[in-house]
Amino acid sequence: MVPPGGTAHIADEADPPDSGTMPVFRGPRRAPERRAAPAPGAARVPAAVRALFGALPGLAAVAALFLCANGVERAAGTQAGPAAVTDRYAAPRPDIVPRSAWLGDAAREQPAPRYDDRVLAVFVHHTDTPNGYDCADVPAILRGVYQGQTGARDWDDIGYNFVVDRCGTVYEGRAGGVDRPVTGAHTQGFNHRTTGIAALGTFTAGVPVPDELTDAIAAVAAWKLGETGTDPRAKVALVSSNGLSRYAAGATATLPAVAGHDDGYQTTCPGAALTARLGDIRDAAARLQGRSG
Repeated sequence: MVPPGGTAHIADEADPPDSGTMPVFRGPRRAPERRAAPAPGAARVPAAVRALFGALPGLAAVAALFLCANGVERAAGTQAGPAAVTDRYAAPRPDIVPRSAWLGDAAREQPAPRYDDRVLAVFVHHTDTPNGYDCADVPAILRGVYQGQTGARDWDDIGYNFVVDRCGTVYEGRAGGVDRPVTGAHTQGFNHRTTGIAALGTFTAGVPVPDELTDAIAAVAAWKLGETGTDPRAKVALVSSNGLSRYAAGATATLPAVAGHDDGYQTTCPGAALTARLGDIRDAAARLQGRSG
């Protein structure tokens, strides 16, 4: 939604280029010493232990060396990597209607998608379009949203990563692949490491919010945040990339992992009625991730 006189959903400026590095000149290289490479997955035995084994009789040294190496390998194998924590809270991917199904021949030429390294938060929006639509008409309504954002506003693509209708159907929004951390254009200053989910309609104070809609938002949030092991009820640190947000450029903001658009930008989006349901959405997303309490 665009507040009066505002410019919500405009894409952030491009990320600054990496700083250059000066070349370092060194003297002539010596020929590298060739050493036998250890077998893949083989455990290394400390030098002091190898020296001790050398003082033992032949068979005893072999047996001790085997037991020690096996113990080291087992110890290394029991170390839990980050993926184990992430997988523990993975949520299933909901059914998503691809953008080709609603956009068709209306797609405009646009630059290649941009990506972040991961998704740490979700911003919830509403499209500020009429309610009471027939869900069979959603593809045409989405084309209208797309044409408004890429036409009159001259954006490169629809800003939202996902759009959810009142019947609970999830639509792919911005191009780049639903399974990837696509950089959106939905929240000034906080398009990086976030996903934008827009509820199709207008959800100002007093407007009913269908459970099917909030359940679908929760399903997308649980899935995208589950890929990084992020609890939908937690708060996360995000760096503002644009001073037009509520935070100065470069400032670190602590925001809800499932946030309303107005948490990052001065706006009434996603509307008072939908904002009041964000707690329910967070709890539902946490349950889908298998979290308790």
